Amino acid sequence: MTWREPVRRSAIYFGVLAAQLLISAGLLCHSALLRNSAGPILQQKAEIVSSLRLTDLCLFTEARYTRHPSMADFTTPFQDYPFSFEHFPSGSLMPVPVAIRK
Repeated sequence: MTWREPVRRSAIYFGVLAAQLLISAGLLCHSALLRNSAGPILQQKAEIVSSLRLTDLCLFTEARYTRHPSMADFTTPFQDYPFSFEHFPSGSLMPVPVAIRK
């Protein structure tokens, strides 16, 4: 029988770190290749967005006042009565607009 020295933890750490760096570099190269091949599709989507005059990203799909905060009506969350409870979970994630807080 031969006696083997145990593997040091630092060697394991640097091995895992090297593997992660290699994977990250591969993902970066892959995304660059896909971006170059998807150029015409992205250009077409940009033209659709500009022709339809789309503005922001839809954040939530539940309530109309949480879908697009910059275009929301300020009284919509209180359509039942001013002290009503929040009907949708996403309403608790949206901060109160700055204009209302002042």
